[in-house]
Amino acid sequence: AMCFWRRMSAAIMSQTVSVSVASVSTPLLSSKRRHGGVAFKAAATRPLKAVVRARVSQTTRAAKGDVLLEVKDLTAKVAETGESILNGVTLTIREGETHAIMGKNGSGKSTFTKVLVGHPSYEVTGGTAFFKGQDLFAMAPEERARCGLFLSFQSPIEVPGVSNTDFLRMMCNERRKHKGEVELDPLEFYGFLSPKLEQLNMDPSFLARNVNEGFSGGEKKRNEILQLAVMESEMSILDEIDSGLDVDALRDVASAVNLLKEGDKGLLLITHYQRLLDMVTPDYVHVMQKGKIVQTGDISIAAQLEEGGFASLA
Repeated sequence: AMCFWRRMSAAIMSQTVSVSVASVSTPLLSSKRRHGGVAFKAAATRPLKAVVRARVSQTTRAAKGDVLLEVKDLTAKVAETGESILNGVTLTIREGETHAIMGKNGSGKSTFTKVLVGHPSYEVTGGTAFFKGQDLFAMAPEERARCGLFLSFQSPIEVPGVSNTDFLRMMCNERRKHKGEVELDPLEFYGFLSPKLEQLNMDPSFLARNVNEGFSGGEKKRNEILQLAVMESEMSILDEIDSGLDVDALRDVASAVNLLKEGDKGLLLITHYQRLLDMVTPDYVHVMQKGKIVQTGDISIAAQLEEGGFASLA
């Protein structure tokens, strides 16, 4: 996981991303699919030429109410052991919608999020996933991020020697280049970032510190939300953003998330607890068991789980 995170960070921070066909010819994550009864192997990280052909338009944005993320019958296994984790996940998220997935430990919630962003520890064995009409599994992990798919990790790692300011600006400019916008110099970026710090009620001292180095659990989660604000991603996946937070920190993080999800942004929350969903109200709550979504409803499902546990859903 650490190697994956560093690979993503290095790619995003690169001012000019130069990827040779040879460097990506060996797939990090392979996926086996079946179309029209013909089985073939498709890499989640394809050679660069194939990735370029697969992309539709860098500036494509869904119209109001259109589908942002569409996952159908997704199956996946642990690449090293071959253990099946996802067993047919189907989920559709439209613009402006907030979804939450709840489930026991080991039910596949976090694996699902990692497969969507291209984590190399997992291998897709079936199904499809499209983001803004583009095939996610035809993109390298960093390309998915540039297109507007953001994942907040449960346990963000430290990146010694890289300041938050530099990291955030490089990240911002990679996204801007992808959208055909002019890159920001340090002074322009500070002007872009300052209102976001104020909006999210974040201490400007974050900027001078190295990425997550010496941060408390709550500070790491706040820093993830700041990264989301800078990326201005259309689809955000927050994996247990509430874990390890005290009441005050949770309230601050939830308030920031509510600000960032306004408008046509899509949001997927992974959580065990109703307390987060009381602060960030979802349109739909899904229950995952044994690598598959088995029930979908409104926030009342969370209240039912809080009161009676998963046995109450049987």
